[in-house]
Amino acid sequence: MPDPVSPKHLAARLTEHWSPRVVAELDDSYVKVAKLHGTLAWHSHEDEDELFHVLKGSLKIEMEDRTVVLEEGDLFVVPKGVRHNPVAEQECHIMLIERKSTGHTGTEVTARTRSLAEQLRPV
Repeated sequence: MPDPVSPKHLAARLTEHWSPRVVAELDDSYVKVAKLHGTLAWHSHEDEDELFHVLKGSLKIEMEDRTVVLEEGDLFVVPKGVRHNPVAEQECHIMLIERKSTGHTGTEVTARTRSLAEQLRPV
């Protein structure tokens, strides 16, 4: 049986922005933490929902029809197929829950896109 983890403490230890790290597995999903600052990229995940939970700071998720602002403690699920762009005006720490098949930036590839191998590196 795995040991307990603190997503909040693990996210705080990260040194790179926009580089999620897997901290747990749940059936066919990964639990990830990340430090964000600035803008990621417009993208979508055609077959997977994506759960964002803000551990510290605030996060804006732009979508084509609206923008949601998440404050510390809030969570939001971006439904599959919805184009979105996460934006953190100040440093923000988040926890993500996504299927193992979810590509970091969907089919979009940018300088910030991280492979699954990079996301599986230890925190």
